[in-house]
Amino acid sequence: MIRRFYKDVTLAETGGGFQVMLDARGVKTVGGAPQIAPTRALAESLAAEWARQGEKIDPASLPLRDMADYAIDIVEPDPADVAEGLVAYAETDTLCYRADPDEPLHARQLAEWEPLLSAFEAAQGITLTRVSGVLHRPQPPESLAVLHARLAALAPFVLAGVEAMTKLAASLVTALAALDARHEDEPRALWQAVCLEEEWQAELWGRDEEAEERRARREADFLRACAFARLARVG
Repeated sequence: MIRRFYKDVTLAETGGGFQVMLDARGVKTVGGAPQIAPTRALAESLAAEWARQGEKIDPASLPLRDMADYAIDIVEPDPADVAEGLVAYAETDTLCYRADPDEPLHARQLAEWEPLLSAFEAAQGITLTRVSGVLHRPQPPESLAVLHARLAALAPFVLAGVEAMTKLAASLVTALAALDARHEDEPRALWQAVCLEEEWQAELWGRDEEAEERRARREADFLRACAFARLARVG
């Protein structure tokens, strides 16, 4: 931790966006670029992180700042590379891989995952292959092309949030669904859906305190990434 070096936290409209000002000095990214958020809503959330700091600054309590840095320093220079990496998650998307049909888990996956996956396919105009067991089966190339185009159309800040959600959920479908207006009020339900197998195991064998704590931290990270992506949307 370092001692707080500023008194006032304000916002300035600049460079086509909004920048947090600490005693009239603009916040910069780790890479040295001006940290300019695309929307006032996101900038206000970034400012709130700085305003909440006490006599000492705790870097761990600035997660949105870290995501903004990542969006500017890593995603913005090469969004195509990030999009390409995310399409690979569609090949092994959690919602597409099910237990064998004769196992009780399969029925629960069908009940909880199929409505989400079917709605996503309908919204995107694609079809994804369901797989029972662990053997890999490729997804239709035309479906992957549609998903790649959808990712390529996202602004860097939104793409950064989608990337974080995808990696946490091991599901590109879930991350993109979180941007859908139909799921605007239920990101936690989406997270709980992708954790179905973990919950199933916990119900069968009992809950492990450390595992539950890890899942709670991942949930908080997922919800934060979802909020970041939504706040970053322009229009």
